[in-house]
Amino acid sequence: MEQQRKVRAEVKLPLILIHTPFGLDFFDKVARAPGAKAWAKVNTYLMPAITVLAIFLIIGSLAVLFANSEARTSIRGVGPTANLLIPGLNPYLPITYGWAALVITIIIHEAGHGIIARVYNIRVDSTGLVLFLGIPIGAFVNIERDELAKATFKQKSAVLTAGPLNNMILAGASLLALFLVMTTLSPLPPAPGEPQFGVAVVSVNPDSLAQSIGLPQGAVIQEVAGQQVRKIEDLGPMLRANLGQTIDITWVERSTGDGNIASFATVTKSVTLPDAVEPGKGTLGIGVATLDTTGAVLERYKGAFGSNPLAILLPPTIQEGVVPYSDLMTPKYESTIGPVWSPLANMLFWLWFVNFNVGIFNALPIGPLDGGQLYSALIEKKIKSQVMAKNAATMLTILMAVIVAAAILLPYVM
Repeated sequence: MEQQRKVRAEVKLPLILIHTPFGLDFFDKVARAPGAKAWAKVNTYLMPAITVLAIFLIIGSLAVLFANSEARTSIRGVGPTANLLIPGLNPYLPITYGWAALVITIIIHEAGHGIIARVYNIRVDSTGLVLFLGIPIGAFVNIERDELAKATFKQKSAVLTAGPLNNMILAGASLLALFLVMTTLSPLPPAPGEPQFGVAVVSVNPDSLAQSIGLPQGAVIQEVAGQQVRKIEDLGPMLRANLGQTIDITWVERSTGDGNIASFATVTKSVTLPDAVEPGKGTLGIGVATLDTTGAVLERYKGAFGSNPLAILLPPTIQEGVVPYSDLMTPKYESTIGPVWSPLANMLFWLWFVNFNVGIFNALPIGPLDGGQLYSALIEKKIKSQVMAKNAATMLTILMAVIVAAAILLPYVM
């Protein structure tokens, strides 16, 4: 049957779906290419691996949140919108890099579904955009559902796995490219006035004591009540020893310089500390990190690629002091590839971050997600009673949705 070749709008308020023929010929061409069928077979078996990784990360985050009150406090400071991969709503997802990464992620994801569907001669009616009140929030490939329903389980598995798997592959490639960019860096000599000791402020919670005195993210705390702060372990005891008192806190912050020349200012503010602080909670409402040399920051970051790549999911907009290509740290390095290294590193990071999150989320066994559709099809294959199969699939969706909701809501209920 001939595929549709016209642009049309489908209104499902508040959503508007714009159906187009763009990409359909490309899907057919790639599906006929040598190796396409072999690649489709690879897709057949890899969804469970992505699903296991996704569930492992969610359960792991739940365990951390249950055990660590500081982690819960930090997440509350970030706010619930940080769970949304929508630039402009997520306060830590930059508009430019965020939208570019999200668009590429969605195209790669949906192209995976479309190409593998055509490998098995399953009709693709259209591609298109999803608009929410006129704002683009996603894309889709409209696969003919009756033909997909008639396909074998292995064919369904290949088609449904293709999207998340494409995202995981692009995430891995972006991570590798980011590491290669990091290998081109070398630290610059310290700028005049740049702090050489203290504790770096990597985050400031909204409505915190730190925010009230103007202590900014990226500042370096050097003195509390006249005592030098040399390491993280010094800061907490110094503050707790002065609860209920008015003390001076001195920090160094980056100020507006001339051109590309870094400039630093020393600031001292008086602050009245609370009489008491809940156990496990900080006094100032900040996240801190050891102030390392630029060389140590770079080496530790490069080391994470081999020892714990998931640690590199930490956005440069959240903990600027430990990410070499953050706005705070970029002026402290030079690269053999020139000034382009910083925007390139940021683009690669957000491609890694967004693709990884979209890939593992879509592999979850939840209703309409790719994983949910695949595991529902598997349940239907194993359980002959349609009613029992539907109930089992619904229970699996509810269970997984509750776990995901718990991971999001736990910081706000404990």
